Amino acid sequence: MDLIVLPSNRPPDRFYRGGRQITDFRGELPAASHEPEDWIGSTTSVFGEPGVGITTLPDGVPMPTAIERDPQGWLGPEHLAAFGPDTRLLVKLLDAGQRLPVHAHPDGNFAARNLGHAHGKAEAWYILRGGTVHLGLHRDVEGSELRDLVESQDSESLLNILNPIDVEPGDVIFVPPGQLHAIGQGVFLLEVQEPEDLSILLEWRDFDLDGPAEGHLGLGFDLALEAVTRRHLDDEELDKLVNRAPNAGSALPRVADPYFRIERILVDGWQEIAPGFMVLIAVQGDLVIAAEAMPAGRTAMAPHSIGSVAVSGHGELLVCRPPRPEDRV
Repeated sequence: MDLIVLPSNRPPDRFYRGGRQITDFRGELPAASHEPEDWIGSTTSVFGEPGVGITTLPDGVPMPTAIERDPQGWLGPEHLAAFGPDTRLLVKLLDAGQRLPVHAHPDGNFAARNLGHAHGKAEAWYILRGGTVHLGLHRDVEGSELRDLVESQDSESLLNILNPIDVEPGDVIFVPPGQLHAIGQGVFLLEVQEPEDLSILLEWRDFDLDGPAEGHLGLGFDLALEAVTRRHLDDEELDKLVNRAPNAGSALPRVADPYFRIERILVDGWQEIAPGFMVLIAVQGDLVIAAEAMPAGRTAMAPHSIGSVAVSGHGELLVCRPPRPEDRV
C-alpha cells in the first residue's frame, strides 16, 4: 500500500451551519450551508445514518472493508494484538459557522452498557482559527437543575455555567467524555476523537434539530444525562486539559494519551516519520510526503505497511495516531 491522499468527506445536512473555512483551507469550491465537518480516515457512520461519513478509498472500497481485508497491513501487529481491527481514531476538520450547542459525549462504559457501542467519545481540538470555546462546569450542578435547563431551553444559562476559554491558532484542548462543552462561532479546528458519533445535546432552540427526539441518543434524557459530568472543573484540572501553542512534538495534554495522539512537525528540509497507521494534515507551507505533493490543506492516510514515511519541504504537518497499546484505557 502507498500513501492515500484524501479528498474532503463532508456529511450533508448537519444540524449547525459551517463549511466555508474547510473549503477555503482545502482550496475547494464552497460547500453547502450545513456541511461544517470533514471526516478524515473515517470508519464511523453518522449516528442513525449507516454509511454516511465513512471514508471511501480511491479504488472505491469503503475504508472498513479495506481494513477487514488486510488488518495487519493497515494497523500493524502490535495494534492488532491490543485493539483488534479497530483504528481507534477519527479525525475531522470542523468549521463552527455558528456556535455549537452545549453538549457532552458518553464514556466507553456508558456507551457499551446502554448503546452497545465499542467506544465512548473523548475528543481533542487543535485550533486552526481562534475564538472562544467553552469546557466543563465552573460550579457543581444538581441533576434537577440540569434537567430544568434542558426543558426550558435556557441557552444563556446553559452557556453561563461553563468555563469560557479564549483560544488562538496552535492551542490544543482535550475534552474528556462527560464534560459539557461548546465551540464558539468562527472557530476552525482539527478534531481527533474516538471513532463514534455520540452526542447528548442539551440545547437545540437555534439549531436545525429536533432536540426532544434526537438529543438523547434514543435513551431519553433521564438516562442520557447520567453520562454528563455535573461536578465542576477547578483551575488546576482545567489547566491539565489545555496546551497553549505547543512546540514541535507531542501536541496533546498527557491526559489524552489513552485515547489518541497528535504530533506537530515543523518541517524544514527532510526527515522521516515513524511507521504506523496515521492521518496526516498539511497545515502550512509546501510539503512532499512519500513522493506525494502535500500543499497546505491537503490530507492523507498512511497504513502501517508502508513503513517510515519520508517528508520534505518547509511547513507545518500534523500527524494523528491511535493510542499506543501501553497507554490504552
